[in-house]
Amino acid sequence: MTTPYDIKQNPHKGNRGLTRALHAAKNSWCGIVYAFEEESAFRQELVLLIILSPVALFLPISPIEKCALIASLIMVLVVELLNSSVEAAIDRISFDHHDLSKRAKDFGSAAVMLALLVAALLWLTICTPLVMHWQHKAYTI
Repeated sequence: MTTPYDIKQNPHKGNRGLTRALHAAKNSWCGIVYAFEEESAFRQELVLLIILSPVALFLPISPIEKCALIASLIMVLVVELLNSSVEAAIDRISFDHHDLSKRAKDFGSAAVMLALLVAALLWLTICTPLVMHWQHKAYTI
């Protein structure tokens, strides 16, 4: 019979307060660096964020729409990081092909695709009226 889990058994749970926050920030930064160095999809999605964020800021839309556009791109990166963590955990277990490993990786990939779809729909929904307005204005001159 196994003994029940006690948090005192975990050597990683000893930090509290500001020390914990600093360690978490360091670990988060390491995760972003690893993703940038090792994941081409993360780099591509980061380029989208870098290019489209200034576009969102300069569009003649409300502040909440600007935030929504930028947040949708950040959420793509969040989902990509989660997908990469699933892939890393699966690869840590084994590089051998297994149907459950494939399924886990496919679920992560599908999540990224859906996050990209949400971002694209949001950008299209907010930007289409602007483009239509500019086209109409160009034809009336």
